[in-house]
Amino acid sequence: MKTSVIIPVKTFQKSKTRLHLSEEKTRDLCRLLLEEVIKTINETKLIDKTIVVTNEEQVSDIIKKYNCEKIQDEHETSVNDAVKLAEQYLIDNKFTHSIVLPLDVPFFDSEDLEKLLKISSEKSVVIVPSRHFDGTNALIRTPINSMTPRYDEGSYSFQIESAKSDGIKITIALIYRLMLDIDNTADLEFVLKQNIKPEFCDKIRKIIEN
Repeated sequence: MKTSVIIPVKTFQKSKTRLHLSEEKTRDLCRLLLEEVIKTINETKLIDKTIVVTNEEQVSDIIKKYNCEKIQDEHETSVNDAVKLAEQYLIDNKFTHSIVLPLDVPFFDSEDLEKLLKISSEKSVVIVPSRHFDGTNALIRTPINSMTPRYDEGSYSFQIESAKSDGIKITIALIYRLMLDIDNTADLEFVLKQNIKPEFCDKIRKIIEN
């Protein structure tokens, strides 16, 4: 088994607009979220490489710090295209499993990824929905091109539809910490009340309240 995590990262000017934060706070929050996600991935011994697909230069230091692979996303058209850019790298380097994670799901633990990998099997897809069951907070594909991802469309139901059309075994994994994301102000208020990773939540509060 050779496993990679793909993290698509939009340029900060296009990120988290529904949080209604200043440009500086958006930047600081996105950097904080990304680093927490990558740090937690690195604590998972089953992950061989983390790939960040981005056109944002202000994350280069984080990518270097954690020895990630950066793939340039110059056109930044969609999450689907960002994932596709990473797929060719994975095929060329003989990866067997890929996990797509957004940067706004920082509350998971390393054991959550390990659970997902144990669930996955040959020619299968494992989907972790958002807590509202509209988005996709984690997507594991075995092999890495076993289905065509469909993000940016209310993606949870569309991922299932895509996997079914390709004849792929589908597992829905309801892992609470992975189902928490930060997409709008209501999400932000909710996750801070949950206070998972208290020190990390304090860092979020410091950014948004200053």
